[in-house]
Amino acid sequence: MSSASNLAAGVAVGKLLTWQVLAALAWLGVVITATIEVVVYAGTPGRAGSPLANWPATCRLPLDRNRPTLLMFAHPRCPCTRASLGELELLMARCQGQISAHVFFLRPAGLAQVWVQTDLWRKAAAIPGVSVHCDDAGLEARRFHAQTSGQTLLYGQNGLLMFEGGITISRGHSGDNPGRSLLAGLARGVRSSRTKTPVFGCPLFEIDCDDGAKCKE
Repeated sequence: MSSASNLAAGVAVGKLLTWQVLAALAWLGVVITATIEVVVYAGTPGRAGSPLANWPATCRLPLDRNRPTLLMFAHPRCPCTRASLGELELLMARCQGQISAHVFFLRPAGLAQVWVQTDLWRKAAAIPGVSVHCDDAGLEARRFHAQTSGQTLLYGQNGLLMFEGGITISRGHSGDNPGRSLLAGLARGVRSSRTKTPVFGCPLFEIDCDDGAKCKE
């Protein structure tokens, strides 16, 4: 093979390697960008609204006068809410008999009861000490100004709001978090200057937030 042929072959190989390197760098850029988006998304809290400072007399549930009353508002098809229910289960195991806990699952107007009774409903119903309710047309969620699935409120025996926020560290992630720790302390009578935490989940009134789908902003 002539030197010219060798040179041409070398140039071709060099070009091929260059394109391979560029393709690898482009793919790496896509992976890094996607990873950053997931991390940012997971750490972005939902809207908390402005929960009522006092227990409303119009609530369908009576306020427990012997122990704090906990309310969690949940979308029955929000993947992120599974982690919130897992944290609630841990909280109730740690605070047995110290909290009156209720989970309200949204049922949009016009949809059948079966739409609400998902595996999340069954998971909540299986937690000892927790009462599960169907929130028709989101009446109770609207009454308490809840906006994000997993949003949790704690009211004292006097009807005053003691805590508002979420009980997960980020979207869909279980583990030690300020919300659960604060609630456990409040249940034992330990007061804290911090009464609010971010809530991570899909919008409570987003009907299309379906099982397995990415929670929507």
